[in-house]
Amino acid sequence: MKTKNIKQTVTFDSKPAEVYALIMDAKKHTGFTGSKTTMSNKPKGKFTAYDEYIHGHNIELTEGKKIIQAWHFAEEGWPDDHFSICTFEFKKEGKGTKLSFTQTGVPEHKIEALKQGWKDYYWKPMKAFLKK
Repeated sequence: MKTKNIKQTVTFDSKPAEVYALIMDAKKHTGFTGSKTTMSNKPKGKFTAYDEYIHGHNIELTEGKKIIQAWHFAEEGWPDDHFSICTFEFKKEGKGTKLSFTQTGVPEHKIEALKQGWKDYYWKPMKAFLKK
């Protein structure tokens, strides 16, 4: 299977720790997605998001700075045993946060849908949630 990578940069008007918490705190993740999330805050711990449409496990966690996780999407044509690696890096920028995001190992036929999906289902709702 051929794979590709996604790289996106997003800025938030919140502190790095607050943006980090949106990904890693199950209640906050549920809050911005509007769907059930479970989240371990330990390396090798498991998580689910969007009512188990996404599942995976933590690889590396540095609070407020970096998250590396293995993600599996319940997508047509996504192999059952395949995980892509998502890296979220949070850096203070002015009064806000610059999030550098990389996803490696995305099946080639899913690349465009996931590029847009991150914008529509993560970055936009995260920004809206932080403004509340």
